[in-house]
This record gives sequence, structure tokens and C-alpha cells, in this order.
Amino acid sequence: MTEHQNNLPTKGRQRMKKWDHLKGENSWTMFKVVSEFVDGFERLNKIGPCVSIFGSARTKSDNPYYKTAVDIARLLTEAGWGVITGGGPGIMEAGNKGASLSGGVSVGLNIHLPFEQNHNSYVDNDKNLEHRYFFVRKVMFVKYAQGFVVMPGGFGTLDEAFEVLTLVQTKRIDRVPVILVGKSFWEGLIDWVKEAMLEREHNINPADLNLFWVVDEPEEVVKIITEFYAHGENVRPNIDL
Repeated sequence: MTEHQNNLPTKGRQRMKKWDHLKGENSWTMFKVVSEFVDGFERLNKIGPCVSIFGSARTKSDNPYYKTAVDIARLLTEAGWGVITGGGPGIMEAGNKGASLSGGVSVGLNIHLPFEQNHNSYVDNDKNLEHRYFFVRKVMFVKYAQGFVVMPGGFGTLDEAFEVLTLVQTKRIDRVPVILVGKSFWEGLIDWVKEAMLEREHNINPADLNLFWVVDEPEEVVKIITEFYAHGENVRPNIDL
């Protein structure tokens, strides 16, 4: 002990707070997590290259973005891609609808929520996965998608979009197309990213603005993905575990 340490005032150990409730099955939870990963890997490995479509569960069928998502999914399946969504209503339903009506692969990664989200009727019967854990579901979204289409949505949609951008930025996965659809919806966020994150606080690099595209038309989405892979980029599952 140094002389400086000897001169420090003696303090009693702080009393740390305690859990009000601790589940006894915490250790057993890992078996549930592992089983969910195994089921997802075994089923999605067999499906083939897909594109994940993110967006709000609250978007109604008469919303223009709903139709846009249907058209995007239809064009993607016509170009040979499967479509992965969260399997629920709104934009998720639109994505599965576009894939299903055009005879393409339609995957739903459903999640158990307090308000009982049910899978939509456009998910292929053998490709409806039920998830208990958000983090397992996120891995499935990312690992098996060769592109990401982000429609207007809420906190969950933003979480999914920035999760993918973070993985690409930090090179945890290979670069893949991340396409934000709806310029009028995204412009405020993009301005903030440029002005606050980049120019004022220097929290990102200028090159990071090239990690995503912002478009309006379904044809633009498919063109970006098609041209990206026409340049020889690998088509393989992301995230080596």
C-alpha cells in the first residue's frame, strides 16, 4: 500500500441495493435461448438468400407505404430473393403479402408480445418462426438477409435499422445494402445525423453516410440490391458464430 493510499480517509462499504425479486429459473433460461437459436438456424439455413423488410406494425392497408412495401416484396421475389419480415401486421404483412402473391418465399419471424401479436396470413406455413426473445430474432433477421429495406416505423424499426448499420460500420458483418424507403419520413433523421452526429460532435465519419441509401420507389430498391450483387459481392449468411 502506498503512502498516498495510507492517507486516504477510511470509508465504510456502501450498502448495495438488492433485487426485489429474482427468478429461480434464470440458469435454465439458457436452454430456451439455445433451443430457439438451433431451431432458427436449422430452418433458415435451408431457405436461401433473402431480404429483410422492417417497418411499423401500425401501418394500415390503405396507407401508401403499405402498397409500396407490397410492391417492393413482389419485385424482390421476382428478382429471386426471399422476403423476411417480423411476421405481424402493418408493413410486415405487406412484405409477406407481396412475396406470397408473386409466388416467392415468405418468411415470418414472429415475436411473443404482451398484446399478443399473431402472424399474418401471408407467411408460408412452413416458414413461420415463433420467437420468445428479441435478441434471438434480431440474429435471424440479420444472419440470413442479403439486404435490408427499412420502411417508416417506430422505435422498433429504428432499433433494427441502427443495429444493422452498427454491424456494417464495425465490420461485424460484410457490407450489405441498407435502404431507407420514404424520403419525406427519413429526411429529418438524416439531417440530424449529418448536423449533430457528424458535423457537430464528430461521432461518425463522413464515409458512414455511404452505408445506406434513401429512396422512394420500389424499383429503386431492387435496382440497388441487384447492382450491388452484380459487382461480385458474396451471397452468404452474415455473422459467423
